[in-house]
Amino acid sequence: METDNRRDFIKKSLAGSALLTVGGILPGFSPKSYAKILGANEKVRVGMMGVNSRGLALTGNYALQKNCEIVSISDVDTRATEKAIATVNDVAKYKPADVPDFRKALENKDIDALVIAAPDHWHAPAAILASKAGKHVYLEKPCSHNPNEGEMLVQVAKKYKNVIQMGNQRRSWPNVAAAIKEVHDGAIGRAYYVKGWYTNNRASIGVGKETAVPSWLNYDLWQGPAPRRAFKDNILHYNWHWFWHWGTGEALNNGTHMLDLMRWGLQVDYPTRVTSSGGRFRYKDDWETPDTQEINLEFANNTMISWEGRSCNGRTNEGSSVGVVFYGEKGSLQIWEGNAYTIYGLDNKVVKDVKNDFVIDPLNKMNPSQGLDALHIQNFFDAIKKGTPLASEIVGGHQSTLLAQLGNIAVRSGGVLNVDPTNGHIKGNKEAEKLWKREYQKGWEPTV
Repeated sequence: METDNRRDFIKKSLAGSALLTVGGILPGFSPKSYAKILGANEKVRVGMMGVNSRGLALTGNYALQKNCEIVSISDVDTRATEKAIATVNDVAKYKPADVPDFRKALENKDIDALVIAAPDHWHAPAAILASKAGKHVYLEKPCSHNPNEGEMLVQVAKKYKNVIQMGNQRRSWPNVAAAIKEVHDGAIGRAYYVKGWYTNNRASIGVGKETAVPSWLNYDLWQGPAPRRAFKDNILHYNWHWFWHWGTGEALNNGTHMLDLMRWGLQVDYPTRVTSSGGRFRYKDDWETPDTQEINLEFANNTMISWEGRSCNGRTNEGSSVGVVFYGEKGSLQIWEGNAYTIYGLDNKVVKDVKNDFVIDPLNKMNPSQGLDALHIQNFFDAIKKGTPLASEIVGGHQSTLLAQLGNIAVRSGGVLNVDPTNGHIKGNKEAEKLWKREYQKGWEPTV
């Protein structure tokens, strides 16, 4: 591809010191234009897709990175686009291009990577299109709306050999990584059970009314691969999370982060058995996904994971609104809501306490941990430029996402799933297997 040729040319150019002199400049290039090429190589040039809420926070964070240039902003909401462009200008003193349809941005050969923070139903389809266009991908969690899409992403990465980093940023937080290493190194003996949780106090979303599509919104492009539904006044911009048609509930909205840490610590891939219970208990409104849910996953190595989500009652667990606790033969280890952990003995006395040195606000849905998340972004850049291993490559991203998806499928289909531990597929449950995939709007189907 031409983008690959451009990168190869620049790498070869940098390898030869003679080319850095005026006499070594290639025919047809002025010193100024040649310096521009070298400068472009030093920076990863990205397009942003979806810049409302979390996407706006990512835009500001990417703009802060000295080795990054935001080339374009793509969003279906003109107001969000204006705000994101202004944010980049405030932070980095330049204005990216306004390219409303991200598919048009993918045609720009100077863009190295696409950052995707659109709603969940767009995550995998957009990442697939970007991969086909020769771009690397930074993909906010969850990596997919359904398990089939996750498997497609794994196939896509193998086929196009691009970098796909999922945005479960805690993989790059130093003290969190140290805590996981403590578990692996036997600080609490063999860890056999781990529980995680997320608590919040979200308000009712009410009962939506069909209304005219606002002038600032391209609703057709917002729906994209999802079959068409009438616009209602309580869907955008955040409440889509609670509709199965577009969202994936609290389990994937916030549970993915903790399920990823738990899977990482126990060193497991796919479960053998999944149970889940829950529902919409707090309010009577349009909210479809559980506001209260428990997911239990059992694994072949005699270990178990439990996750609890409470969207409408923010009472903390273990003194933290979000976190995980590993239980082992010799003690337990808690990873707190920030970049911190504590090890306890079987007598409940503190053995080791590692404090967080970054400001964290876990209930800030836009930007809870800007400084720490920059480490994840830089790991993404290093993978592109240096071949550094990703903190959250797409195979692991899919496996962690799948844990939450299996929990959701279980709660929607009777509560219990038997699972093939070699690939995560559901066994002997036709009703549950129907939820492995989704239907797409005709003409918008993703393909590898």
